[in-house]
Amino acid sequence: MAGTTKPVDQHGAAGDNAADTIDDAELALEGINMLLNNGFRESDELFKTHRNHSPLMSFGASFVSFLNAMMTFEEEKMQTALEDLKATERLCESENGGVIETIKNKIKRSMDSQRSGLAVLNRLQRQIIMADCQVYLAVLSFIKQELSAYIKGGWLLRKAWKMYNKCYSDITHLQEGGPTPQQRRPSFSRRHGSPSPTLSAKSESEQSLHDRPGPAPAPSPAPVHSDALDRLKGSVSFGYGLFHLCISMVPPHLLKIVNLLGFPGDRLQGLSALSYASESKDMKAPLATLALLWYHTVVQPFFALDGADTQAGLLEAKAILHRRETVYPNSSLFMFFKGRVQRLEGQISGALTSFSGALELATDQREIQHVCLYEIGWCSMIELSFRDAYRAFERLKTESRWSQCYYAYLTGVCQGASGDLEGAAVVLKDVQRLFKRKNNQIELFSLKRAEKLRKPRPSRELCSLAVIEVLYLWKALPNCSVGCLSNSYVQPYACYEVACVLLDSPEAAERGRALMLQAKDEYAGYDFENRLHVRIHSALASTRAEAPEG
Repeated sequence: MAGTTKPVDQHGAAGDNAADTIDDAELALEGINMLLNNGFRESDELFKTHRNHSPLMSFGASFVSFLNAMMTFEEEKMQTALEDLKATERLCESENGGVIETIKNKIKRSMDSQRSGLAVLNRLQRQIIMADCQVYLAVLSFIKQELSAYIKGGWLLRKAWKMYNKCYSDITHLQEGGPTPQQRRPSFSRRHGSPSPTLSAKSESEQSLHDRPGPAPAPSPAPVHSDALDRLKGSVSFGYGLFHLCISMVPPHLLKIVNLLGFPGDRLQGLSALSYASESKDMKAPLATLALLWYHTVVQPFFALDGADTQAGLLEAKAILHRRETVYPNSSLFMFFKGRVQRLEGQISGALTSFSGALELATDQREIQHVCLYEIGWCSMIELSFRDAYRAFERLKTESRWSQCYYAYLTGVCQGASGDLEGAAVVLKDVQRLFKRKNNQIELFSLKRAEKLRKPRPSRELCSLAVIEVLYLWKALPNCSVGCLSNSYVQPYACYEVACVLLDSPEAAERGRALMLQAKDEYAGYDFENRLHVRIHSALASTRAEAPEG
């Protein structure tokens, strides 16, 4: 049962006679699985209860805090995550170095080989955790979007990458049956000479015992338990893979700087490492699975990493969801990603069902509720169900602390498109008050558009076009069904608005007139058709009047 103490050593070796120990690797994995099966509070409590037991449990508690911050972007939670990650880092550092650690190492050299093997595994575990903390601290730094924060974040990432590379190499050496660089070092001082590089670890130790002066070196560690190595390989593969994947998506104009810092960026290698991590028994295996789902259903389609192929990666995402269905049968997060797949496949009705189901399952987790509400709002916009969309965004505007300005804009345009123009005017006016981040492109966009829509006052047609604009900019317009668009006034009104812009430019006036005629002749049976025809007639008459006489 979670939280109970067991006389079991986490690496499969004999337990310490001095005290019972918790199998922290197993307990940490249990805590993460608990989190993914909607037991967020229970998981948080489990990790906090055992936070000081080991670096691994401390990291679990810090990760839950970090996840909370990333799902909300709330300043208070980001500060808590920052402090928790630094506390975990200090715990690992206190065991990794310093005078006390040096004394500990000398004592460990006199212990049997199996205990020495455990020391190596514990050291690798702490180094991996430190690297993970560096990455998460860098992410928190980047969110500030300041020059000094970018510099600090880059420095933290460089430290993390060096640790990942070193740990990955050491674990690979151990898996192949060879010693790590630390194990290859003799325990006597350099003045007594160095061992021959052609000797094995065992022969080095034996020769130093018989042929060399000075204190006897430590006995060569016995091969460590393969299950423990496999778990650690999975642990380091998560950070190693995520690093490769994220760097591979850096914009080209920043890639030279990144390469100067010594960072690689192999997307396929990153995906391969994450796949390995997802099949391991480490606590980060479920997180690697989520990272793969996030990549295939959010990052890949949004950044158009495979061009216009919006279906790329969906088969892989569906296969992952199918394999994990029995492990996480009622997970709000996995149901959320199922909804993402359905949305990208154009199954908007099914996606709405999945997101609504995930919303109900996440009763105790406000952050997951918010991402579900966001998707419900977007799916409703795709179906041009403006009333449902503005209700979802209105709740986000009230409850979420992340970019209330943006949520206010989406609420306003959807409310206006539904016909509630008075309510839309009030909300769009609120956008300016909620505008806080001058360097945030989304908030700047929301502010500018809200100002244009509310002066002199919003109209249903313009609000509808504003919704279409957002769908287009966020690459969601292809998900709209032909029926939704063809049975709406959106297309003819869009043609009319574009034509008005083109008519203001002498070079594009002919194209503008063509679009005006297209709006008049190619669409029929939509709302406010007569109103638009009057506007088109007036615009064409105006252009004829202004045309110079030949």
